[in-house]
Amino acid sequence: MLALAYIIFFVYLCRRITTGMWVILAFVSALCLGSYDISKKIALRDHRVVEVLTYSVLVSSLLLCVPLLLSRLLPDMMGGTPFYVPRLNAQAHLLTFLKSCIVLSSWIFAYISLKHLPISVVSPMQATRPMWTLIGALLLFGERLNTWQWIGVVLAIGSVFVFSFSKSGHYSSGTDKRYYICLTLAIGIGACAGLYDKFMMRRYDHNAVQVYYTFYQAMMMAVVWWVSGKRHPRPIDHEPTRRSFLPIVLISIFLILSDNTYMLALRDPDSLIAVVSTIRRGGTVVGFAYGLLLLHESDPRKKIACMAGVMAGLVCLALGSI
Repeated sequence: MLALAYIIFFVYLCRRITTGMWVILAFVSALCLGSYDISKKIALRDHRVVEVLTYSVLVSSLLLCVPLLLSRLLPDMMGGTPFYVPRLNAQAHLLTFLKSCIVLSSWIFAYISLKHLPISVVSPMQATRPMWTLIGALLLFGERLNTWQWIGVVLAIGSVFVFSFSKSGHYSSGTDKRYYICLTLAIGIGACAGLYDKFMMRRYDHNAVQVYYTFYQAMMMAVVWWVSGKRHPRPIDHEPTRRSFLPIVLISIFLILSDNTYMLALRDPDSLIAVVSTIRRGGTVVGFAYGLLLLHESDPRKKIACMAGVMAGLVCLALGSI
């Protein structure tokens, strides 16, 4: 029901907005991000973390090769389309490589936590990331929020904090504690990545950054996968099937769509990283609903109350941005 309400509100918002396309793009990114989380959870059942990361970024690289090659071979035809990939100078490549390192570090910790913790716990906790992004945006970029936007941020983040201090939000063993530490690191590094995206999108083309940072990630993960395969070879009776690769392909597709719309939103001079980041984290509603309805994860009432608060916060954020 929460996911359905989110989609209905998104459709309503699209009809209301005449300016501020960046808000619509942020919501599209959120829906794709929620589908991306579900695909990750399914893929991690049959594969190790390093395999899912490696395969997904390789598939993403192959998909993004298409607009890159067309942009180089047919620049006149691609130049007038939203898929054109311009060239980057040496400094831009260096900054893009740094983005790859930051994002990949966050992903590694996030994948580890998602593999071992319920998605209905990971999703709400991931929604706290905009709080740290907000603090950075206020300090580094001088962003200012209006009353509705402040109410939205406080509602969304406050709901997650209440959840984190409830029984559902605590770990029950030393083993769980390690995965909660990984989740905390993923959130902190991810917040830094959000601030870095704001810096990058005001200087470089979003298509070029997305294409090249994906390529750099693929190269790094190929090395990690090769080293990991030498140390921990997969048993013969656990060879992956074609069906188990489908969620990995979906990871790549949803991630490309989510990242592209997210970075396109940040290119708008009027966009606020604190608002875009919080709306984007609303995609956790999709993964949350999947965990409760299909995986039947425990303690649904507290988790529903948490996500209802997040939803209310997102509505306030959107209303304050139109």
